Amino acid sequence: MLNVAGLHQYYGGSHILRGLNFVAQPGEVTVILGRNGVGKTTLLKSLMGVVPIRSGSVTLSGLDISHQAPFERVRRGMGYVPQGREIFGRLSVEENLRMGLASRPASSVIPPELFELFPVLKTMLHRRGGDLSGGQQQQLAIARALAPGPQLLLLDEPTEGIQPSIIKDIGRVIRRLADEGLNGQRMAIVLVEQFYDFAAELADQYLVMERGDIIAQGRGPTMAADGVRAMMAI
Repeated sequence: MLNVAGLHQYYGGSHILRGLNFVAQPGEVTVILGRNGVGKTTLLKSLMGVVPIRSGSVTLSGLDISHQAPFERVRRGMGYVPQGREIFGRLSVEENLRMGLASRPASSVIPPELFELFPVLKTMLHRRGGDLSGGQQQQLAIARALAPGPQLLLLDEPTEGIQPSIIKDIGRVIRRLADEGLNGQRMAIVLVEQFYDFAAELADQYLVMERGDIIAQGRGPTMAADGVRAMMAI
């Protein structure tokens, strides 16, 4: 699904991403872990085309998308939930969801599966996004990214500032999306996370970043044995 090869990124003279290589497969949650400032968010922005890469390649389903614009990547099947959610606070829940369909024909309807995943949104369709709680806004942000039916979903710290009950709900949704997708087609999930327990519960594959490089990677069930928690505290 997603193949990242030799990815380098700079901000000014600072070398932020240093030759990253990894693959994210359909049906799997790839968790990216690391302390603040190691390049996790920059990596997701680079994958989405929000910031241009300096060198290397990003391939989606065999197609090189390294230099495509974000809207083109959405059309190719990518979805992105940024850190901080970034919903449209003055728009209603329904209008936010329709913004997620901007790359689709005007006649497109909001997929009813979104309300199965996040029932609270159906009861709040006409409420302004800015009036929702933090957890509800996070669910709206994920639903908006899912509206066009992506094959690959990028999530940047979806548990940040969220109450525990909704964290559990979001975890169940992520697992279901990887296993079943929205239309029976398994989805590839790339999840940036600092909450170790949440990451360990979901991870099929893990990557640990430090100073813009991947210093460890492996399968999710071996995270404890591999000492991943200790790596995040270094």
